[in-house]
Amino acid sequence: MIDLLSRLDPVTQTLIATVFTWLMTALGASAVFFFKGLNDKFLDMMLGFAAGVMISASFWSLLAPAVRLCMDGSLPCWLPPAAGFVLGAAALRLIDFILPHLHGGLTMDKAEGVHTSWRRSTLLILAITLHNIPEGLAIGVVFGVAAAGLGHATVAAAVALTIGLGLQNLPEGIAVSMPLRRDGMSRLRSFWYGQLSAVVEPAAGVAGVIAVSASQALMPYALGFAAGAMIYVVVEEVIPESQTGGNSDIATIGTIFGFVLMMILDVALS
Repeated sequence: MIDLLSRLDPVTQTLIATVFTWLMTALGASAVFFFKGLNDKFLDMMLGFAAGVMISASFWSLLAPAVRLCMDGSLPCWLPPAAGFVLGAAALRLIDFILPHLHGGLTMDKAEGVHTSWRRSTLLILAITLHNIPEGLAIGVVFGVAAAGLGHATVAAAVALTIGLGLQNLPEGIAVSMPLRRDGMSRLRSFWYGQLSAVVEPAAGVAGVIAVSASQALMPYALGFAAGAMIYVVVEEVIPESQTGGNSDIATIGTIFGFVLMMILDVALS
């Protein structure tokens, strides 16, 4: 699979990878066809797992390659990744502040973003959509850096990132479709809106690969940007949501397992 992907241009690689992660979200959302509900402990563990994967990917797949890219440059090797990291977090904070959304398990008065009369279902979908923007961006940036042939990122590393983010998209799909089903929406519509939350991943991925392909100098900044965006989402949304159900221990175990799995994937496939 890696050899086949290596023969393609980076935009096509990114589209294939982000469609895969989108389909994994759809697979998670399809749980509404098979279960009336899922155990809260399981859901919290899976959210913790998603957080662990995203934290691990931020370092192994994004920040570490960004630092290595800067080793021979005129700037301190920490500066471009750090600057990109801060900008990525700031960009997600701005989106988080503006975009109306609601995290699962919360009442409507806890909705974030600008005030709106949108329905609860729409706000739940937008909350998970926020998660998927930095994920798609990260995949596109890594494939773009790999295509430059600098030796600091490879197609294999991008595939490892894709697999890791695809696995953690499973609980994200569940986290949208199940609450919608509990709110009285039909199984089909709950599934449809659950998978729709990941539709931004291909668009974000293509934007990322085009950005880094335009300038080699942007690459460490872009890698840092994607990492900062993902860490913002993890700390502000994913981890708190996994801890609020009274299952903090099992959610933490899920986080540890997700981190280790993503680390193994990155090291083993790179």
